[in-house]
Amino acid sequence: MAVELLDLSWPIATGMPVYPGDPEVEAVPALTVADHGVNVLRLHLGSQSGTHVDAPFHIDDALPRLDELPLERFTGPAAVMDVRDLAPRAPITPDALPEGLAPGIVLLIATGWSDHWATDAYLAHPYLTRETAEAIVGSGVRTVGIDALSVDPTPPPGSDDFSLEAHRVLCGAGAVIAENLNNLPRLLDAQAAGRSVEVSLFPLALAAADGAPVRAVAAIDDRAVLIASSADGLA
Repeated sequence: MAVELLDLSWPIATGMPVYPGDPEVEAVPALTVADHGVNVLRLHLGSQSGTHVDAPFHIDDALPRLDELPLERFTGPAAVMDVRDLAPRAPITPDALPEGLAPGIVLLIATGWSDHWATDAYLAHPYLTRETAEAIVGSGVRTVGIDALSVDPTPPPGSDDFSLEAHRVLCGAGAVIAENLNNLPRLLDAQAAGRSVEVSLFPLALAAADGAPVRAVAAIDDRAVLIASSADGLA
């Protein structure tokens, strides 16, 4: 198969992890076939639940809301950045950024923290420094995703000492941020093998929203590898 589709999302389910202080998630039957002839779920969740995107409005009332952003902001060719060697709560510095970042690229940050999903360790993820966020914006990139709870440090339980420096830089430049991604190591393997990766992060169409859950999907294309191999064979 030339193109493989890979789900980068966590399923939305009752009791799933949420950012400290966000609404808890509940997905329970509202109607059932046995009693009503159809199955319908009742959903209770926050706009930042599960795999989701932040619109700039998330951190500033004056910035664009979700439905004011162009659809192009939620899709594009991906560059996957490998920082899986970092320690808990370590800063991600500008020297870790990959080469070739440019407008239209979707930068995906693979911390490996999806391995800690639904554990206390998930809160202790690496995070972007202000300088790194500024370098990303300077490259022209306006779509950033991470396989962690936030691009900024998440405060430990009981603490209200939190920073939104990376959010403020990225959102202030009109960027969208995807958080709680999954399966990014698979994309690193594809990238290392020379396969191209296109990612889609289209959110629910919530009016005037700060963000929304997404079904994040990567299309991994090995046709570039096949073409390269054919060219080598003809050389």
